[in-house]
Amino acid sequence: MDGLDEPAPRRVRPVWTVLTVVVLLLLGCGVPAVLVVGVVGERGTRTVLKRAGTTAADDATRAERELAGRIADALRRQSAALLAGDQAGFLAVADPAAHADLRRRFTALRALGVTTWRAEVTGLPTPVTDRPGEWRMLVRYQYCFVAPGCRPSPVLAGTRWREDGQQPRLVAVEESKSAETGTRPWEISELVAATGARTLVATTPALRGRLPALLAQAEAAAKIADRYTLDGSPPDRYRIFYAGRTEWERWYGGGRPTWTGGYAVTVGGGHHEIVLNAEGTTDDGIDDLLRHELTHAASLPDGGYPGKTTWWLVEGLAEYVAANGQATNRYEGLSQVRRLIQSGWNGRLEELAPADDAPAERVAGSYGLGYLAVRHLVDRFGEQRLLAFFDAVVHDRTAVERASAQVFGESWSVLHEQCVAYVRTLIS
Repeated sequence: MDGLDEPAPRRVRPVWTVLTVVVLLLLGCGVPAVLVVGVVGERGTRTVLKRAGTTAADDATRAERELAGRIADALRRQSAALLAGDQAGFLAVADPAAHADLRRRFTALRALGVTTWRAEVTGLPTPVTDRPGEWRMLVRYQYCFVAPGCRPSPVLAGTRWREDGQQPRLVAVEESKSAETGTRPWEISELVAATGARTLVATTPALRGRLPALLAQAEAAAKIADRYTLDGSPPDRYRIFYAGRTEWERWYGGGRPTWTGGYAVTVGGGHHEIVLNAEGTTDDGIDDLLRHELTHAASLPDGGYPGKTTWWLVEGLAEYVAANGQATNRYEGLSQVRRLIQSGWNGRLEELAPADDAPAERVAGSYGLGYLAVRHLVDRFGEQRLLAFFDAVVHDRTAVERASAQVFGESWSVLHEQCVAYVRTLIS
């Protein structure tokens, strides 16, 4: 029954007091046990039915799962709208306060030629402690650009939602900030892009005028870098982002050494994304830089290379391709190599990697030494055996001594000394 004929006497007691609990065990037809709970309140009693074995925690988890399901449905609708070029549909799942950020993301992703976009909820939503009524949901986005059906690259980002009846509303998408890759350009910047047969080149609207030349240079570099893929399957498109000063400090986490002109970062799905520093490159040097970075994208494994001891080989190969067959005596870094050797270099290739705060001259000398060591191996054994050595050391993570014996048929300690002697002779 609901309510009492006479008011309850005034005395101190909890607002709700459990009065009785009667358990009815229904054995027929598989009907579960039911708890019949009589509750007395300020206005009387009420009857509550609960399934046996359930708790408040169970109810909360069920509610979170249901909310996660509704968020997943909203994300599926949003993904379909993005792929269809339907901006209104892309924004429809979101609170108006989020529209400006989402509109910029939509425009950037469409400019990049998004062909695959999947958004998958991970785990359960959690309440945002300082924002009552909001929930945080981790979402795994997977994307492809230009090439349909590629192995998608994943990125994990936090999203915030508020419940609006049965329809959750997207309040914000947070920047992904993984230690491995940092924030993607399309998450935080307006982008314009140009696409060629082998490359995708993107930059900010302020640098739009550089796109035609960059695309032509990237396409030329890609034809060369394609020859240095180790599994016979070059990237579907080389993804290249040309960063202005602000973007250089933000894209992929920023914080690169001051001497860096460009870098390649693995983003999963067999893809590397390349960033060029607009303020750290010259028109004369960009062709070499593109060949260098695209070689990384073509030759490196998803998980990156084993560590600093193989830096000379990774960068030496990229510099070798960047040099594009020119004679060693025309290599621009020879003077820096000479100064590095004369300044007391210890003669060990595995200790060649420069520190992040190393002066530019020391960095150039290290790159040059790596190049000359690789060049000596190529001159002696040919490109194919050099690439087989690279594959064994960098991809299979075979010890360099064993890889040398397998590929070159010679002791690495002997070959190492021959590489160093070659460099010393060349710059003497």
